[in-house]
Amino acid sequence: MEQRVAPGATDDGTDVRRHIPRTDAVLRDPRLLRAADRLGAERVKSAVHRAQQRAREGAVPPEAVADTAVALLPGSAGGLRPVLNATGVVLHTNLGRAPLSAAARQAVADAAGPTDVELDLNTGVRARRGRTALAALRAAVPAADAVHVVNNGAAALVLAATALAAGREIVVGRGEMVEIGDGFRLPDLLVATGARLREVGTTNRTTAADYADAVGPDTAFVLKVHPSNFRITGFTRAAHITELADLGVPVVVDIGSGLLTRHPLLPEEPDAHSQLTAGAALVTASGDKLLGGPQCGLLLGREDLIRALSRHPLARALRVDKLTLAALEATLNGPATPTAEALAAEPAELNRRAERLAALLRADGVDVRAVPSGATVGGGGAPGVILPSAALSLPEHYAAALRTGPVPVAGRLEAGRCLLDLRAVPEEDDGRLTDAVRSVEGRWAP
Repeated sequence: MEQRVAPGATDDGTDVRRHIPRTDAVLRDPRLLRAADRLGAERVKSAVHRAQQRAREGAVPPEAVADTAVALLPGSAGGLRPVLNATGVVLHTNLGRAPLSAAARQAVADAAGPTDVELDLNTGVRARRGRTALAALRAAVPAADAVHVVNNGAAALVLAATALAAGREIVVGRGEMVEIGDGFRLPDLLVATGARLREVGTTNRTTAADYADAVGPDTAFVLKVHPSNFRITGFTRAAHITELADLGVPVVVDIGSGLLTRHPLLPEEPDAHSQLTAGAALVTASGDKLLGGPQCGLLLGREDLIRALSRHPLARALRVDKLTLAALEATLNGPATPTAEALAAEPAELNRRAERLAALLRADGVDVRAVPSGATVGGGGAPGVILPSAALSLPEHYAAALRTGPVPVAGRLEAGRCLLDLRAVPEEDDGRLTDAVRSVEGRWAP
C-alpha cells in the first residue's frame, strides 16, 4: 500500500520538492547502476523521473523515490514477456509456437556476436551461408538430395511458386485450397507469385485421374497441401504421392507442421522423409512446429530444384539470419526439444504432478483440484488428435489474474473453471507455476 501525503507538502507541512532527491543522486543507487547496464541509461533515468513525479504528487514519500524507480523498471529491454504455457496447446501460435531447447538458446547466445556464418576461417574467404545448419538438416532427412532454409513456412511455398511457376500453372486439389491462419489463404498467396492455379477434383474427393487430366505443357508442378488445421471425414478420397510422381511434372508437397520423420503418436501426420521417398520432388515445412525449432521455412528435395530456388533473387529477401541458423542447427543436433518432451509426456506422470501440486496449493488455502484434461498439438498439426493430460482446476477469475501476474501464466477456461494443463509446462517450472497461483490470492478480490 502506497503512503499518501498531501500534494506538494510533507507530513510537517513543508514543500515536498525540497526533500525529493536529485536525479544524479538517485542514479547512484547500486540497483539502478546495474539496471542501466541491462536496460540502458535513458530508460533508467526515465523511471527515476517518473518516481520523482510521484513524490511531487504525494503518491510516495521522497525517501521512496529510488525504490519506486526500481519497481517501475521492466524486466528486460525487450517488450516480449516469458509466459508459462498451461493452455494444453503444445504449439500455441499466440505464444510463439515451439519453445527452443536449452541447446538452441545457448547457440543463439553464442551466435549473437561476430560469427563465421559466411566465412571459412581456414582459408579466410567467403563460404556458403549457414553451411553447418544446412548440413545438419540434410543429415536429418537423408531422402533429400539438397535443402534450403527461408524465414517461415509460407515463404518456403512462395519461393517455390515464384521460382518454378511464375507465369505458369500449378495444379492443386480443390479440397486443399486452405486458409493457413490469420486470414491468409493459400490461393491468394500463390496467385501473388504470378502463378496461375488450376483446381481439380471436388472438396471431398480428388483422384489421380483428376490431376492427370489437368497436367499439360504449361504445368509447372502439382501441389499437395496437407490440410493441417482441419479434417474432412466420411466419403473422401485423396490421391497419394506415389500416384502423382509419374505425371511428368514435379510434385511439391507442403506438409506444414515440420515433422521430418514419422512420429508414433501422430501416425496420420505427414513427414518429410515419407513424402520424399514416395516420390515428392520438393517438400516444404515449418521449423517452429513439430520440429521444435525456431521460426523458419524448410525446403527439401531434388538438387536441381533446390539450386533453382536458392539462386532466385527472392531467396535473398527471404533468407534467415544467423540466430535462426544457430537455433536450427542446435535443434537438429542437440537433445530432445521441449516440444518432443511435451508430446512424449506420460499421462500417468502428468496426473501425479497435478495431484502433488494441487495438494500443495490446497494446503495454502487455494480452491484447486487435479482433473483429467485433453491437450492438442496446435500450430496446425495433427488436427483431431487429443493427447491425454492432467490439469489444475481453479476458479474462473484466476485466468485473468494469472495472465497479468508477475510471471504470466496462460491457461484456458472450461465449464466455468480455469484449467492449467501441465503437458506443455516443463516439470522444472512447477515451482514457478504454483508461486504464480499463490500470488493471485494477494492480488485479486473476486
